Amino acid sequence: MVLERPGKIIALHLNYRSRAAQRGRVPEQPSYFLKPPTSVAASGAVLERPAGTELLGFEGEIALVIGRTARRVAPEDGWSYVGGVTAANDFGVHDLRYADRGSNLRSKGGDGFTPLGPVVLPAAGLDPAALRLRTWVNGELVQEDSSGELLFGFGRLVADLSQLITLEPGDVVLTGTPAGASVVVPGDVVEVEVDAGGQTTGRLVTTIAGGTVPFGPFGALPRVDEKQRADAYGTTGPAFELTASLKDRIESVGTATLSAQLRNRGYDAVSIDGLTPTRPGTRLTGRARTLRFLPYREDLFESRGGGHNAQKRAIDALGPGDVLVVEARGERGAGTIGDILALRAQVRGAAGIVTDGGVRDLAAVSALDIPTYHAGAHPAVLGRRHVPWDTGVAIACGGAAVCPGDVIAGDGDGVLVIPPELVEEVVDAAVEQERQETFIAEQVAAGERVEGLYPMDEHWRERYAAWLANRHH
Repeated sequence: MVLERPGKIIALHLNYRSRAAQRGRVPEQPSYFLKPPTSVAASGAVLERPAGTELLGFEGEIALVIGRTARRVAPEDGWSYVGGVTAANDFGVHDLRYADRGSNLRSKGGDGFTPLGPVVLPAAGLDPAALRLRTWVNGELVQEDSSGELLFGFGRLVADLSQLITLEPGDVVLTGTPAGASVVVPGDVVEVEVDAGGQTTGRLVTTIAGGTVPFGPFGALPRVDEKQRADAYGTTGPAFELTASLKDRIESVGTATLSAQLRNRGYDAVSIDGLTPTRPGTRLTGRARTLRFLPYREDLFESRGGGHNAQKRAIDALGPGDVLVVEARGERGAGTIGDILALRAQVRGAAGIVTDGGVRDLAAVSALDIPTYHAGAHPAVLGRRHVPWDTGVAIACGGAAVCPGDVIAGDGDGVLVIPPELVEEVVDAAVEQERQETFIAEQVAAGERVEGLYPMDEHWRERYAAWLANRHH
């Protein structure tokens, strides 16, 4: 069977048990999206990761090639309408999923994003529940599963689709990917193979290259957040959650102690410097949601400054416990937030606002319950110095790098950025440090000398252990 450009390509969102377990959900019914015929590529093709994107994901799949016209067929007859099977790779750019969620047109419809081949195995004589799918990245096996592990078998898929859509000869149905799909970068080589009963499609080979042509400012631009990274890399296990109890533990210690523990672990550039809080006595703890301003430029502000721009989108996207962190390059000559948007953030349940730029309506912002850390007051609107540019990207604020999802902790001493994977460890150590410092302070208050006590030598550590034991009784 010769594979030609299909009239249509229909792909499944989720269909392997292993992938469903990885995602933590099992669909009741199959769901689909379309890929354009121009996304098809042959084995050996080079695929460009679009310039400005980070998360180009691969998904090895079994592709069904329809052999005869199917319309309103029964599930038990669906397989008979399949002319052949081949290997496929359902590439997608997770950086663009937000723009067309569900339809996946931008994220998965790019030129070359659907390699197929190299050989189509005739369906006749194949057991549709006994096809093996394997994927390699740079020679390492990363996916292996069987069509016997599908949630929705091939015949059912053909029947389901044919209830509303006429499937024509040459149409392609991508039947889902198993666990193991992840991200590739320029220079990587991805191979996919389908085999059964001694027959094989051969390896479908795709080499990844870096794109050089940037996106224009007239459509959705790439952006990445923590969830997209987790989805793209196929992260398994529970994601980090800033629970109420963990938040309480963070707020039981000062940022000075947290800073010391971060420095002990080599993190010495995680303080957001030069800011003043509107509510000095209020603790700030939450997850970072980021907003980036570019320096003002007339043409850029004309295209990106008005309407529901990035600043307003960032505010409207805030949820309970979020901290809006704004990159304003330390520019104090314009406001980056004012009373109306700060109030909107408060109403949405946000934990706070952190900006290394100016604040308008400072008295009104200070009167709100939501704490705002800022570089100073300024009456001018942001258009005097800034272009609201992007959200959900890594930014720089007050000299610190901030990624979406980082934990933000603030008090009267300042604001810290804590990588999520370090939070539990750092907080545990900080709580212990403050226990020790409470003991040391008691001894100093009682007249003890600092030598040998701060830091504690072996003698004082024994007395500290006894002090702890007495506190627990």
